[in-house]
Amino acid sequence: MQAAIVMFPGTNRERDMALALQRATGRKPAILWHRDTELPAGTDLVVLPGGFSYGDYLRCGAMAAQSPIMRAIHEFAGRGGHVLGVCNGFQMLVEAGLLPGALLRNASLRFLSMDCHMRVERTDTAFTGRFQRGQVFRATMAHGDGNYFADEATLDRLEGEGLVALRYATADGQVTEAANRNGSARNIAGILSPNLRVLGLMPHPENQVDPLIDGTDGLPLFAGLAEALAPA
Repeated sequence: MQAAIVMFPGTNRERDMALALQRATGRKPAILWHRDTELPAGTDLVVLPGGFSYGDYLRCGAMAAQSPIMRAIHEFAGRGGHVLGVCNGFQMLVEAGLLPGALLRNASLRFLSMDCHMRVERTDTAFTGRFQRGQVFRATMAHGDGNYFADEATLDRLEGEGLVALRYATADGQVTEAANRNGSARNIAGILSPNLRVLGLMPHPENQVDPLIDGTDGLPLFAGLAEALAPA
């Protein structure tokens, strides 16, 4: 699997993401700049990592969504390519129209930097194939605008089409208000595109890929991608 990570002014999680992908695939991902206009030949996965692109001016991810590289990402996704957006990357995906909804200010109006737990809602995707349905894993949230919002019709559609990939939950898998630290609608932590090839989520699974640093809860996501997107 060949991955490409896109950097924007203010991106700060590209190295963590690169290490996670290299650990899972054995290959270094390409690092692209937001002013690039093409993806490398043979790209299987595009990753929009976390950070504070353009200082979070206007709305988080709004300016990044207009960068030159986004045209190539739209075309890649349109051809069925896989795209992963984490934290600020999730914000970019909704601002670019690749996923529905919006990421609003956290309900507490405070920046949240802490561990959380997510429950896996479906496993028949490249992103979640190494998990079991209902499995809970730990990840790190670090955001001020992670409160997922969409109108009721959109939320109902996401639920009805099985496009909610991950929900905030307790360590034993209970979907509760207390587990939903940022106030996201219906405890949504991550959503999928209709073709299941674009995933946006707020917490950082790339933090948990090394047993010597913070455990390996997030490693199945990257190992699953490596397995699903490996050359035939």
